[in-house]
Amino acid sequence: MNASNMSFRTTGKYDLVICDIDGCLSPESHAPINGPALSEIAEHNRQAISNRDRPVVTLCSGRPIGFVECLSRLTHNTLIPCIGENGVWIWRPADNSFECEPAITEEHLEIVHEARKLLRSLYQARGVIQQPGKSASVALYHPDTEYLRSIFPRIADEFQKQGWPIRVSMTWLYVNCDLQHVNKGTAIERLLAETGIDPKRTAGIGDTMGDRFIAERVSWFGCPANAEAEIKKSATYVSPHHEVEGVLDILKQLST
Repeated sequence: MNASNMSFRTTGKYDLVICDIDGCLSPESHAPINGPALSEIAEHNRQAISNRDRPVVTLCSGRPIGFVECLSRLTHNTLIPCIGENGVWIWRPADNSFECEPAITEEHLEIVHEARKLLRSLYQARGVIQQPGKSASVALYHPDTEYLRSIFPRIADEFQKQGWPIRVSMTWLYVNCDLQHVNKGTAIERLLAETGIDPKRTAGIGDTMGDRFIAERVSWFGCPANAEAEIKKSATYVSPHHEVEGVLDILKQLST
């Protein structure tokens, strides 16, 4: 069944948890993902969907949508749409459909294409890599994170000079270049409208200021211990545990 035709309600206080991936379910680095802990989240989701006694965990990430789909399938969310590329894409596990943000035009895609060319000309020779798999945004990586941080202001200035409507932000290891009118929050609004889930019965989990777009659209927000100090100020609860162990702790708080 397509989620848009379904009303999901649990017997608990919350129906849905919208969770970031990097720094929450997995390390942002290339370190291995904690498979056993993900299995616990998968069991949580199986129980949530079967018994409707706890909130379903769906994903909302800056990662390419294919990566988000994979993690969604690993965590056994078979029902609620998930969000990739900082709001560009929604994937629906109920019917395996993808939808791009309708407000992204051909002109916007051309601007992103031109931004890619500019960034290649400026930084490719210096080892800055554009993360593969993104269609309406650019994520930059360099093994020397301090170097990446040092070029962050110039990137924002170059886009401003061009008059491009691109938002530039920094995660722990990446520089994200996203269309200004598209973010995790705009996609969450689409997701909640489609599923009919009440924002007042929705919680969120995040670890960086990019997740403020989640925090602003849910009624309860939690952070793992490794979260940035600034985003912790928006949290209802900060777990003493890191990354996915923190997420599991947060889910216990929400399910009791």
